Amino acid sequence: MIARLQCTVLDCPDPLGLARFYAALTGGAVNRPDPQWSLDDDWSTVHTPDGQVLAFQRAADFRPPRWPDPESPQQFHLDLAVEDLGAAHAEVVALGATVLDRVASGRGFHVYADPAGHPFCLVAH
Repeated sequence: MIARLQCTVLDCPDPLGLARFYAALTGGAVNRPDPQWSLDDDWSTVHTPDGQVLAFQRAADFRPPRWPDPESPQQFHLDLAVEDLGAAHAEVVALGATVLDRVASGRGFHVYADPAGHPFCLVAH
């Protein structure tokens, strides 16, 4: 092994706001003290219950991806497992997610954008 994944970092205009969105979505803790990161107005973290860490970094010139536009590609996205797509849909929309593609439930996933515009999928587990 050369390296281990430390965290996933998302650029955004409002690190604390986006951290709160993902904390509500995953049940994680916002800005938990951790010696690996200094927290300030330009950097926030979410420690998820399963041990993964998401970090959010301020980008002054942030331009969100436009899914599914190849001129402004998504670059990456998160797949989040859920037990009930319908219930999870209502909850993420209430948190501020935007629906990008709410496909027929037979496909087993729906595509959303977080408040900063990053695509993510809710996947039936």
